[in-house]
Amino acid sequence: MTNKPIRLNGRETLMHMLRAEGVRYIFGNPGTSESPILHTLESFPELRYILVAQEGVAMGMADAYARSSGIPAFVNLHIETGLANGISLLQNARDGGTPMVITAGNKDSRELAHGRTNLPEMVQQFTKWSAEINHPAQIPYAVRRAFKEAKTPPTGPTFLSFSADSLDGQAEVEIIASGQNRFEIGPDPLAIEEAAKLLASSASPILLVGDRLASASGSKAAVRLAEHIGARVYSPFYAEMSFPTCHPQYLGMIRLGYRETLPLLSQSDVVVVVGKILSFFYMFSNPNLRYFDVKSRLIHVDSDPQELGRSQPTEVSILAHPRVALEQLYDSVRKKMSKSAFRAAQDRRKAIAAEKNKNEQRKKLEIKKRWNQLPMTPERMAFEVSTALPKGTLIANDAVTVSPAIFEAIPFEAPGSIVGARGGAIGWGIGGTLGLKLAQPDHPVVGFIGDGSAMMTVQGLWTAAIENLAVVYIICNNGAYRILKINMDHYTDNILGNPVKKSSYIGMDFPQRLNLAALAEAQGVYGRRIEDPKELAPAVQKAFDLGRPALLDVIIDGSI
Repeated sequence: MTNKPIRLNGRETLMHMLRAEGVRYIFGNPGTSESPILHTLESFPELRYILVAQEGVAMGMADAYARSSGIPAFVNLHIETGLANGISLLQNARDGGTPMVITAGNKDSRELAHGRTNLPEMVQQFTKWSAEINHPAQIPYAVRRAFKEAKTPPTGPTFLSFSADSLDGQAEVEIIASGQNRFEIGPDPLAIEEAAKLLASSASPILLVGDRLASASGSKAAVRLAEHIGARVYSPFYAEMSFPTCHPQYLGMIRLGYRETLPLLSQSDVVVVVGKILSFFYMFSNPNLRYFDVKSRLIHVDSDPQELGRSQPTEVSILAHPRVALEQLYDSVRKKMSKSAFRAAQDRRKAIAAEKNKNEQRKKLEIKKRWNQLPMTPERMAFEVSTALPKGTLIANDAVTVSPAIFEAIPFEAPGSIVGARGGAIGWGIGGTLGLKLAQPDHPVVGFIGDGSAMMTVQGLWTAAIENLAVVYIICNNGAYRILKINMDHYTDNILGNPVKKSSYIGMDFPQRLNLAALAEAQGVYGRRIEDPKELAPAVQKAFDLGRPALLDVIIDGSI
């Protein structure tokens, strides 16, 4: 449509705005308040409605789709009842900075005295911007702002509520999209100079890389800087390819705020954090509020001014697009670093690589000892799956405690090769795997899902079947909420100071293992339970060959 004003009703205006914004999919579970939207969709076949049977599935799909495609996703839920079901994964989207626009219908604005829920208030703390539309003339402006806010750094979810009268009323409107602005904002030169001075003379630098770097396509810049200064590289969380996992200087994930991490970080005189400083969801009493040693100088790079220096004493704050900041920081460090300092940095690189190799060999020996045990170990499961994955397979990861085994078996080097759950809520993976497939239809997609997380949104298997999305689910069935058991051990050992008496893990073990394969078959998805590790690789190959959604329910050891 042109920019010329035209008279439309609100529901038509919404459809035209979605089309202008490049929306292809509407992820939703409808109710009566969404009737105007569904009716009008009949005249807009280019907007494909993806029906889910539970709101968390829509949220997971939208999250992965937006992150993989780079296009803000659009979600439509039902009034306060459906919206409430989506809030847990909305919190994940907020924490991870996923660009998406969530919407819901509401009662007619004239029903104020009869009672109507303030929907924006429900989600305000989990969104960048939320508002209710009560007049059709507001729709193009509000939709445009919602998409603009969602994709402007720091990216994140927004929310719009539509009153019934705004959808059915008419107004003169202009259909103008939010535009494709670039936000590669450069850093303050003085901040770069200060940070470069610290790094040029650092004897033991550490680089902590977050997902914001992956979103900014900055992994190459991070590698170049890390190699030049001889830094140890860790990630507080790894839900996207922010740094190649097979790189000799990448030493894995660490949990900021946990007592075992502080001694490791205290070895560093300069710490560079790129992206959000995550505490790994520390929920115990007597937390370690300081994540870094008092002698360590912190350089924090992020595109969100509210994150810089928010919780940790920070020597240098650099507000900028992460990739641009790291590129300029590298150039400045290269000019300032002396020849002797550079030689020392290259010696550190060799030492770090040797340390990593030694640790990997030790892990392999430990894994080998339990290689043939039953139930199979997570490491055996991940290895067998990795041998059967087609070239170019993308990974959706929602297997919390199995993640280390996945990273041992599968190297992540290419941008976009992994999209993982982030935030404190489980249930992302069933929908997330489907959203990744919609965003990258030409790639094979496999989803590693914990059994507990899978049950949160198991209705998504039905959506996989009706949409015939050819994904392969690997259910890591350990018969427990294993992460809770690990955290309970941490609580009894470190908080209560009683490492001898072990917990009985009330509410954490599943007395009867979940039969996800049977649930898949009941919803039209190929399902098979795997207990023998020798059967796993052929089963994965067969699942991909089917050309339709498949689920392998893999029984693994859940002991800790």
